[in-house]
This record gives sequence, C-alpha cells and structure tokens, in this order.
Amino acid sequence: MVASEIAVSGRDVNPAIDAHRRLLERWRQAMDLVGPGPLGPHFEDAIAVADLLAPRGRWIDLGAGAGFPGVALAALHPTAEFTLVERRQKRAAFLREVIHTASLRNAQVIEGDVDALPSAAWDGVTSRAYKPPPAYLADARRLLRPGGVAVLLAVDDVPAVAGLTIVSRHEYTVDQRSRLLVVYHRD
Repeated sequence: MVASEIAVSGRDVNPAIDAHRRLLERWRQAMDLVGPGPLGPHFEDAIAVADLLAPRGRWIDLGAGAGFPGVALAALHPTAEFTLVERRQKRAAFLREVIHTASLRNAQVIEGDVDALPSAAWDGVTSRAYKPPPAYLADARRLLRPGGVAVLLAVDDVPAVAGLTIVSRHEYTVDQRSRLLVVYHRD
C-alpha cells in the first residue's frame, strides 16, 4: 500500500497516521490485528470518523485493537486527550508502539477490562468493534460525564438507550459501502 491509498478528500497523509499504517503492515499477520484484504478502507473509515467529529477534553476508545479510530482521532485532534483501552496484552503493546513511533503526545494505552475504568470520567467514548451496539452504549453511558458524547459506528442498527439522546447522524461511504456515525449525548 502507498500513502496515497489512505489520503481522504485530497489531503496530505498525516505523519502519525502514516506511521500507524507502516507499523500495522508489519504487525498485522503476526498479531491478527485486522483481517485479510487491503488496509486502506480501515484508515479511510477512521479518518472519516475523525473528520466528522470535533472532540474536546478526555476521550476513550474501547477495544482499541488495531487502533481504529483512536489513533486517527489523536493524530487529527491534538488538543483533545485520547485513551485507547485494549484488554489483550499483545494488542496493547502494538498500540503503545504506534503511539511512541507516531509521537502522539495526546494518547495513551490502558491494558485491561473496561469494567475496571472509572465511571463518569470521560467527555467522549468511541469504538469500532468493541461490542454489539446496545452493550457498547450501556458501557459508554456509564463511562461518560453528564453532557458527554458516545459515538456509535454502525451500518444500520441504531438502538435507543435510556440516558442517551441521539443528537446527530452522519452517513458516509468507505470502499463503496455505506457507513453511519451516530452521536449520542449523555443526559
């Protein structure tokens, strides 16, 4: 893959995102970080998410795995703080290497279970494939401060959850597939 494959909207590739891509190309098979196929759509999706959001304060990416969308969010929003949570030791080590190599001073990794995280401590919560939407949103609601936002990346399942109100929906396309980003506000 060349860097131009992960450019979105004609923009130059961010150096931190390019470092992430290079490391993922090296580590992907040894650690089963992403499935087979091109990496470009994974990066395009994460960059599209980062472009649709304006994160402020402290954010958390649950089940960060290969770093989507947390690394792109940290790279493209340097004034916000991002914590990538991953319970698997090898994936957490990969994420630490990405953060170090990419010089992301606004990102850190927590290796452990989401249940051990403090409640009402975050301004924003996101995840790409952590749990099914209702379970993810229940965890997000617990983790968010009042007024915080949970970002759901979905194809079509947009559940209603007590204590969370949908404030926006954004449709976008990645690799000729429809995607949906839904922003919930914690009441």
